[in-house]
Amino acid sequence: MTVADITHYLETIAPLSLQESYDNAGLQTGHPLQDVNAILISLDVTEAVVDEAIAQGCNMIVAHHPVVFTGLKRLTGKTYTERIIIKAVRNNIAIYAIHTNLDNVETGVNAMIAEKLGLVHGRVLQPKPGLLRKLVTFAPEAHAGEVRQALFQAGAGHIGNYDHCSFNVDGAGTFRADATANPFVGKRGVDHEEAETRIEVIYPQWAETAVLRALLKAHPYEEVAYDLYALGNNHKGVGSGWIAELPQAMEESQFLAMVAGKMQAKGVRYTALLGRDIRKVALCGGSGSFLIKDAIAAGADAFITADVKYHQFFDAEGRILLVDIGHFESEQYTSDLLARAISEKFANFAVRLSNVNTNPINYL
Repeated sequence: MTVADITHYLETIAPLSLQESYDNAGLQTGHPLQDVNAILISLDVTEAVVDEAIAQGCNMIVAHHPVVFTGLKRLTGKTYTERIIIKAVRNNIAIYAIHTNLDNVETGVNAMIAEKLGLVHGRVLQPKPGLLRKLVTFAPEAHAGEVRQALFQAGAGHIGNYDHCSFNVDGAGTFRADATANPFVGKRGVDHEEAETRIEVIYPQWAETAVLRALLKAHPYEEVAYDLYALGNNHKGVGSGWIAELPQAMEESQFLAMVAGKMQAKGVRYTALLGRDIRKVALCGGSGSFLIKDAIAAGADAFITADVKYHQFFDAEGRILLVDIGHFESEQYTSDLLARAISEKFANFAVRLSNVNTNPINYL
């Protein structure tokens, strides 16, 4: 097992292209071809976490938060970030961060919070636009099925809860091969008309290289005609926040107690109670106050997040129960999510959860 084996898999779950512009997800120390003995998983990387990795024989750390957010100009050990990097490099420990890209996928951080709270019927609260593409190509009728299947296997044709989606129209393609061509059908120098199927499929932008490679490999023609279109549609499976429902409505105080208990939150902050039951719940792990208006617009009774500033509590405007459970508390189960994903893919491989409490905040 190499670092690249792990990172490539994690990036199929949460492509790096989905991270926010300010983020620095990805491999932070270590070489892609480095062998991995065991993995330690943590929400954050601290010096104590690196020490724990050394003690447990783990030469790779997979964390949610990057240890390096901005460029380092020197490595002198003056700051905690520099000391962490120096210690990791000295001990040949690879560090990989999977941050806002994991926040933005429908099987990521927010879905894990919803699972812990027992919420059902979940979906992305604020889907992202500009992530979908459409491929249009033209294949001989007899080979259209083979081309479609290759595109599907490469990641095209997914729309919501459906896969293998395509649109097909039969027509006639015309061409003339020059003297240097090696045509699959027709003859050099002679106009040819071929019964063809126009195939249209949608795919996410990060799959484009794989989709085009599959098209060119499966298509019988020497020169493959295809068109690529950028779509304005939102990608419903990618975006910020989550909205779901409780199986049964709960009284507000009971709901707050349930959230505090299941999320192990010692200092819950919330707006005034509204005197109504909670059924529809929006949430966002980490700093999600930018989604308050989206939660209200979606008809949520409550919005759970962290890092809400004083004046942002006023944005609830008596229309929603705004609940701040703390940054660490909202994302702590991300480690469980990552351990589950890696263990399911790489059976019998040593994956360990860190025992270090990296929460920098304490409560009286």
